[in-house]
Amino acid sequence: MLIVGDDPKWKEELVSLCSRLGIAGHVSFFPHVAHAILPQVYAGADLMVMPSFIEGFGLPVLEAMACGAPVVCSRAASLPEVAGHAAEFFEPSSVDDLAEAIERVLSSPERQAELRQKGLERAKQFSWGECARRHCEVYRRVLQE
Repeated sequence: MLIVGDDPKWKEELVSLCSRLGIAGHVSFFPHVAHAILPQVYAGADLMVMPSFIEGFGLPVLEAMACGAPVVCSRAASLPEVAGHAAEFFEPSSVDDLAEAIERVLSSPERQAELRQKGLERAKQFSWGECARRHCEVYRRVLQE
């Protein structure tokens, strides 16, 4: 298992939990993954889990989808809007709901394939070009007023 991020609030607890569960030798923590290899990391993942309570946009969800990784993410903030019907969702305050969502996806090759396909399609709906076009549209409207 690969855990990316270096949130000091949770890392110590996660490391301790992995040790207590006897899985420490199977878990790698990386504070950061270089942009150059990030697509390969996503593409090689069995699953990308986004357990956020607060999220500005949810770019990691789209990045994972664009690379063909099935996504499990919380029903918090912008994530449902970003992921659409292309992710397995869970309530962020429920550890059981999170575990069940992960299990549903990992135990079903069919569900994994479905999420991979839906994710690739969903990611196509977002592009930096379209983002820039929409921002320019807003700026034009504001400047005309």
